Amino acid sequence: MTQFDPQIALGQHVIADFCGADHLVDPIPAKAIFAQAAKAAGAELLEIKLHDFGDRAGFTGVALLAESHISVHTWPEHAYAAIDIFMCGDCDPMRSLDVLRAYFTPAEEKLQILSRGFVMPPVLKA
Repeated sequence: MTQFDPQIALGQHVIADFCGADHLVDPIPAKAIFAQAAKAAGAELLEIKLHDFGDRAGFTGVALLAESHISVHTWPEHAYAAIDIFMCGDCDPMRSLDVLRAYFTPAEEKLQILSRGFVMPPVLKA
């Protein structure tokens, strides 16, 4: 796993595929989970938006953070959830992932971690 260095990149992007997951139908309890995930990472929660596709067809949701976002899209018919967490600054997206993992309890997980927003130090003019 690549270590995140805030002196090199602006943020860390965690992408997880949860297979064999639970709690994929009802978005109501997920609202509290989004709030817990943001708090665990040390992020400032701005707003949570959830959409229920109805007929037990799953839900999609996003937590808007001052430091970026946490999003989830579920497919109950495949026991699958797509997780996307991007955070900058001192926030720890892996702590958010721990909260989501504990809630969705995937049987298997595929994880990708990306450093985003590479910036060059300012060039000093002579």
